[in-house]
Amino acid sequence: MAKTPITHLFLDIGGVLLTNGWDHNARSRACKKFTIDRADVESRHRLNYELFDSGKLPLEEYLARVIFYKKRPFTQREFRQFMLEQSKPYPKMIRLMAELKTQHGLKIAAVSNEALELNAYRIATFKLDHLIDSFISSCFVHVRKPDTEIFQLALDISQAKVSGVLYIENTPLFVEIAERMGIQSILHVDYTSTLEKLASLGLK
Repeated sequence: MAKTPITHLFLDIGGVLLTNGWDHNARSRACKKFTIDRADVESRHRLNYELFDSGKLPLEEYLARVIFYKKRPFTQREFRQFMLEQSKPYPKMIRLMAELKTQHGLKIAAVSNEALELNAYRIATFKLDHLIDSFISSCFVHVRKPDTEIFQLALDISQAKVSGVLYIENTPLFVEIAERMGIQSILHVDYTSTLEKLASLGLK
């Protein structure tokens, strides 16, 4: 039986196309810059990040709970701007995905855990809507990885057959979950190794 050709790419955003938007490294840099107790921030973040990522907690309220629960010598606007500035692109990966899309006629869906305001900023700033056809972001669908429902939503929204999807993700657990659903996946470590794995699957 002939192997089904790949028709759709499911891509994580943070760690694949861009740096992570608000991970522990970004929070650590923020604590250092603004002289905030890191342990306290991490404790409060853990209690709120699922709501934040799922689009159920606006950025302003997240910051009120995690940072501005007491008076600070800086403004929420200053802190918010610093948060946004932590997002940087991986230009080679973005170019590669754009070339594959054009060359092989692929549809691309983002399957990503992203907070609403950060996601909107990242899409606009790095013109991800020029590359990606649909955004199954946790803030839009109100469910986040590792819940299998987000992958099922991606399949339903993109009208993709499981056998025709290739998922590129940098978190091993999420790759494992997708593969158990029958979604062929690449664990993204770096540009070179992902390029080689894509070529081995016929996406040169």
